[in-house]
Amino acid sequence: MNLVNNAIINVPEPTNEPIYSYAPGSPERKAMQAALKEMAATKIEIPIIIGGKEVRTGNMGKVTMPHDHGHVLAEYHKAGPKEVQQAIDCAVASQEMWRSIRWEERAAIMLKVAELISKKYRYQINAGAMLVGGKTVFQAEIDAVCELIDFLRFNAKYAEEIYRNQPTSSEGVWNYVQYRPLEGFVFAVTPFNFTAIAGNLPTAPAMMGNTVVWKPASALVYTPYLLMQIFEEAGLPPGVINFVPGSGSDVGNTALASEHLAGIHFTGSTRVFQSMWKTVGENITKYHAYPRIVGETGGKDFIFVHSSADAKQVATGIVRGAFEFQGQKCSAASRAFIPKSLWGDIEKEVRAQMSTIKMGDPTDFTNFVGAVIDKAAFDNISSYLQYTRDNDGAEILIGGGCDDSKGYFVEPTVILATDPHFKTMVEEIFGPVISVYVYDDADYEKTLRLCDESSPYALTGSIFAKDRLAVGTAMAALEHSAGNFYINDKPTGAVVGQQPFGGGRASGTNDKAGSAANLMRWVSMRTVKETFLAPSTYEYPFLQKD
Repeated sequence: MNLVNNAIINVPEPTNEPIYSYAPGSPERKAMQAALKEMAATKIEIPIIIGGKEVRTGNMGKVTMPHDHGHVLAEYHKAGPKEVQQAIDCAVASQEMWRSIRWEERAAIMLKVAELISKKYRYQINAGAMLVGGKTVFQAEIDAVCELIDFLRFNAKYAEEIYRNQPTSSEGVWNYVQYRPLEGFVFAVTPFNFTAIAGNLPTAPAMMGNTVVWKPASALVYTPYLLMQIFEEAGLPPGVINFVPGSGSDVGNTALASEHLAGIHFTGSTRVFQSMWKTVGENITKYHAYPRIVGETGGKDFIFVHSSADAKQVATGIVRGAFEFQGQKCSAASRAFIPKSLWGDIEKEVRAQMSTIKMGDPTDFTNFVGAVIDKAAFDNISSYLQYTRDNDGAEILIGGGCDDSKGYFVEPTVILATDPHFKTMVEEIFGPVISVYVYDDADYEKTLRLCDESSPYALTGSIFAKDRLAVGTAMAALEHSAGNFYINDKPTGAVVGQQPFGGGRASGTNDKAGSAANLMRWVSMRTVKETFLAPSTYEYPFLQKD
């Protein structure tokens, strides 16, 4: 039984976690290099975790380095339908315990997780994101450490704000709202490209009192397993988050078929999300309640340039926006619309910057680009480059080389398209490839409409312009083209607490990770009205005779 808490407790005011620079000679650079060396030399075995207990099936998957795919860092046990059902049963059985715990205690656990990542496990988490996720040290730092810490700290504060949001009361009446956890379990399905997202998708529902079945991406099992160990150290009770790596069909089919499915928290491909939604629709009559479906999916993110823009700023936005983390971001710049009057200067600057980019092992901190995540990604990206070589409507202008002999390396590539509907201009590639369409300066507004209408996605986008009227025109024309819109900046790098993230159309449900709006999806409100002096007769004053 919980102790009585006769206090209204304020969550510490969150601030964004400081980003370490890892500059030469800095203590963090030395500590990071030591962690990389130690973890690269250590092979681990990753179990399934159900109710705090390790489960081993013997059906194994491998965790390899994208830049050296012959180097096996870990082997993990894959969950089958039996283990997934056990995880569901455990999550459902743990509901009463977890929902009965005061919200301040749940918040304290999440805040301790954040502190452990910040102070004790910073370099191990970053090293995992680099060795297994293929990130540079800076990309790992802003994702796997800083953004995840921000999610945890800001979500605790958002939870407090939600619980404090109460209705007014009239004379003789006390009204209030309870924010109840959902009935059943939340199915968290997380992607390979962000450890922060992998950590946020199960912990956000758990913060609000829900229990979770967590399926990490097969290409990113390593850092989620490290997080599970940190959750345990922080005091998260067994059964609140159950860790079930495995194939999408083995895990997903069982989870979606359960009558206890209360919600889906998903980041991944549009195709998979749409398939899951369809399955939920087919099963809708069997669920105890309508499942909450929250998803962030694909993108065909744009940089739109007006003739008043600064060419060097645009070029930097293209290089950083398209090629950081090998373009493996839902928000990565994948298409650019550039006016003829600026194209010559922008192309020259892009070439100059790209000529200095180094590609290779991310443990060499001088490399800006690493390998793409796996063979499937390499083959998919390569197919788009080959398609461009084989068809009219576009040409490879810069880069285009591919080599998977040791690691899955794809050169940063710029494609120049004469056809604005060319395949690489409209389809998501998820690699270090950006397609450029050059338009007549006089066709600014016409091309804005083209940008809006030529892609099914609406995740991120940016406008580069010094002319404020041109910015306003773009804001209006592209109102529904991006859930996160940037002015004179690359379309990547959303910060928790500053730019809540998510998009619409085929890019997802736009429930804005890193905001209170997302946490509201994991509660079911109950309105309570207490009347202090209840009426004792049905008669109203108006019924009396004159």
